[in-house]
Amino acid sequence: MARGDQIYAIREIIGIPYEHHGIDCGSEGVIHYSKVGEATVARTPRDRFARGSRVYVKAQPATAFIPEVVIGRAESRLGERQYDLFFNNCEHFANWCKTGRSECIQLSNFGLDPSQIKQPQVSDLVNRAAQGEPPEQTMLLFQEALSNVAIATRTLLPQYEAATDDTLAWHRVAQRALAKGREDLARAALHRKVAAQKQAEGIKTYLSQLSELQLSLEQNQTLVQSRLI
Repeated sequence: MARGDQIYAIREIIGIPYEHHGIDCGSEGVIHYSKVGEATVARTPRDRFARGSRVYVKAQPATAFIPEVVIGRAESRLGERQYDLFFNNCEHFANWCKTGRSECIQLSNFGLDPSQIKQPQVSDLVNRAAQGEPPEQTMLLFQEALSNVAIATRTLLPQYEAATDDTLAWHRVAQRALAKGREDLARAALHRKVAAQKQAEGIKTYLSQLSELQLSLEQNQTLVQSRLI
């Protein structure tokens, strides 16, 4: 491990393992999306980042930024509070610092059946879990919440990306139609563009709601586990 490396430790939420990513700053700790309290980009000692787990270095392409640039990019976002599981999570952040690409490869490994998502019921489970249910019952509530939350990347994210692509495609069609003097075709294309844009916005809003629920589950898990010890 060296300054500027993208590192990760294996954590879990209700038995589901995932990689928690950050940027190694050497003796100055690790900059990452800390989820203690409100999710914030923060600097944390390496042992607190690891939480007793082994820390791994993520292999990077030769085009990755040099260490000084990586750390500078990470420091530029200290204090940020815009965590989103689907669009701005710890891996998005670390990859952006290291390569300039805000992406999360491990999202493709998640996904339950989106047809099982029941937003009001899930919110109720989270609230009940946070309001003093017996620890054993709380863990069962979390399990039930996870089965309903459905981190639905295999279905919802591709739908979001398709709707976004359609928005751009219909925008180009409208531009070409106007260039040829076909206002009728341009109006039809713009109508399709607006419909695709609304669909993309609706899916993104829904994914953000799921992200907030996932974060709530993760933050409450530590409290529940401490009550079980």
